[in-house]
Amino acid sequence: MSSALKNLSEYDEDNMPSVEKMKFGIIVSEWNKEITHKLFEGCYDTLIKHGAAEEDIFSIQVPGTFELPAGAKILGKKEILNAVICIGCVIKGETSHNEYINQSVAQGLVNMSIMTGVPHIFGVLTPNDEQQAKDRAGGKYGNKGVEAASTAIRMAHLEKSLKKDKKSMGFKTYKK
Repeated sequence: MSSALKNLSEYDEDNMPSVEKMKFGIIVSEWNKEITHKLFEGCYDTLIKHGAAEEDIFSIQVPGTFELPAGAKILGKKEILNAVICIGCVIKGETSHNEYINQSVAQGLVNMSIMTGVPHIFGVLTPNDEQQAKDRAGGKYGNKGVEAASTAIRMAHLEKSLKKDKKSMGFKTYKK
């Protein structure tokens, strides 16, 4: 759904599980830092709001969005995390660099999720211009960082609840 149709900061707070005692990684791109740092703030505040302790949120910065998967891997070697949130912003320019970067980062994060079993969340803005980025970094369409955090919370909780439950929803389950 287009963010023009749904505010990125809106989610069902009443049905959001607590993340007390869970650990999160946040990898933030320094490129377009006026945008990415606002996304980080929304992400961080949302994790805290739902019970994450400050000492259980580990954040690092990487030079650009392209480096997010590598940053996630580096942080994952240092800390045992329940979810990793990768925040970046690639604004379309005169060339098609944005397509290559966005596709590479998305594939890298999918690979990291599959390889590690830890959700790696794509909190990357892919706007056509700077105004669209601002609109999605706390502007009129909300904050993509909030959306990324709420996704991480739900995915981390899903993993935790399935470990406790040991029940299947009719799908074949894989043993670790």
